[in-house]
Amino acid sequence: MNQFNMADMFGRINDLQNKVKEAQDRLGEVIVEAEAGGGMVKVKANGKRQVISIDVDRDVIDPDDKEMLEDLIVAGVNKALEKAEEAAKEKMQDVYKDIMPGGGLPGMDLSKFGL
Repeated sequence: MNQFNMADMFGRINDLQNKVKEAQDRLGEVIVEAEAGGGMVKVKANGKRQVISIDVDRDVIDPDDKEMLEDLIVAGVNKALEKAEEAAKEKMQDVYKDIMPGGGLPGMDLSKFGL
């Protein structure tokens, strides 16, 4: 007889929460890099969508064209943050697949959590 066991379900939910929290904590270790202006501006970000470094080529630094440099930095940051978001989403989906290989808990839609 296949009986619904509430304690087992809550145990799995608690395990899922712990694994997701652990994976979210490790997102800071996921590093992505994006370029703008043909590599003249390079931006690194982590899986927590935090910019960790910006490298600007000396050739793009022109005191008379400050706006171009600002535009390149904005473009590089935006690209890096997009890559970071995608990398974080993939990492979290991998965690979910590892925890719930059979598709998770019946009736639970985890798409709201990016899974």
